[in-house]
Amino acid sequence: MATEILMPRQGQSVESCIIIEWKVNEGDVVAEGQALCEVETDKATFEVEATAAGTVLGIFYPADSDVDVLKVIAAIGEPGEDVSGLRPETSEDSDQKTEDRAPVAVAVAPVATEVPTSDLRPLTSGDSSGVSPRARNLAAEKGVDPSSLAGSGPNGRVIERDVAAAQPGAVSPAAQAKAAAEGLVVPSRGSGIGGRVLASDLTAVASLDFPGNTTEIPVKGIRKIVAGRMLSSLQNTAQLTLNTSADARSILGYRAKCKAASEEAGVGGISINDTTLYATLKTLAEFPELNAHWLGDKMVQFENVHLGFAVDTPRGLMVPVIRFANLMTLKQLSAETKRLATACIEGTVDPDALTGGTFTVTNLGTMGIESFTPVLNAPEVGILGICAILPKPVMNGSDVEFVPHMGLSLTFDHCAVDGAPAAKFLSLLRQKLADFEFELTLER
Repeated sequence: MATEILMPRQGQSVESCIIIEWKVNEGDVVAEGQALCEVETDKATFEVEATAAGTVLGIFYPADSDVDVLKVIAAIGEPGEDVSGLRPETSEDSDQKTEDRAPVAVAVAPVATEVPTSDLRPLTSGDSSGVSPRARNLAAEKGVDPSSLAGSGPNGRVIERDVAAAQPGAVSPAAQAKAAAEGLVVPSRGSGIGGRVLASDLTAVASLDFPGNTTEIPVKGIRKIVAGRMLSSLQNTAQLTLNTSADARSILGYRAKCKAASEEAGVGGISINDTTLYATLKTLAEFPELNAHWLGDKMVQFENVHLGFAVDTPRGLMVPVIRFANLMTLKQLSAETKRLATACIEGTVDPDALTGGTFTVTNLGTMGIESFTPVLNAPEVGILGICAILPKPVMNGSDVEFVPHMGLSLTFDHCAVDGAPAAKFLSLLRQKLADFEFELTLER
């Protein structure tokens, strides 16, 4: 009996996978454990392996198909086995069955109908099929764009008399000469008095077909999931963003000390992002209303912080979650952040590591962004945006000095949290960042 190959479930939150490519063809002999195809979820890519040895008797979905988990995607067995019962029913199969059950149609003689003029294809700029050759030649001589004329020929075709009737005064003699010499298309209206087309209005760009070459990109995989979640977040939550900045001298100084420390200390990899995540965790401990989920009829506050952080990957945005982040030291937090980020970029992250966050941080500061509006990762109540570190003028007595400041953007759900607690959260976070090294000494 043929063996079914199922689309495996990768994590509890995964409902479907996209088949990227098949590594075998029907009729190939495969061994147990051999990779049959590569598939993609909204979180990672992985290979589907053969669960039995034998001949590939059927491949039921082509590459680029989005297939629900636990669906049969292929069959393996002995040559000649019938696997038609395993093959999923397609829309074409359904249509064929409907046709088989339908009564035989009676032939009816065709009836000639007049095509309404509204169904005729309209002329567009650069469309020469709606212009007769003689009309095109005359238009070039007069410097007239034939596509701007109303055709009086069959099916609206522009013919010679239409060009001859065009107003020659709309195009200056210099423009006519330039158009004829360089083969440029004359626009229907120029920058001269009364819309007169001047020589300066004629450019090579005007002769190009609008809008030029385009590329259609199907929305699928991570992009499709992110788009749906972002739209749902904005539609179902009352989002408000507060912006401020924090004195960055302390975290910059600490980062410099970490880089200068011996390799045995193991702190060389601690980054500015790590210090900001750590300060955020310490601040959340005093604002449990922001470490929460808003569920409409109730709000769930979490004792521990499961911190999500945004990662830009070749496949799109991912948000892995550092579980029990509040219980980690700064070194542990830094190591776990790098481990999860690397797994996301390489496409090997465990799908379950991308769920369960209670608060999220997203960092665009490395790209020079000074302020932005993060979108909530619903049902989470808050998300913190980290912005670039830039010099900011600060009064020092009667003098002004420029002090490096890190921009902070906090988006929160106003259904769950009022503006005052959110502002107080940012105020305390600013203090912890400004006194980062002192805060670390207090914890020892």
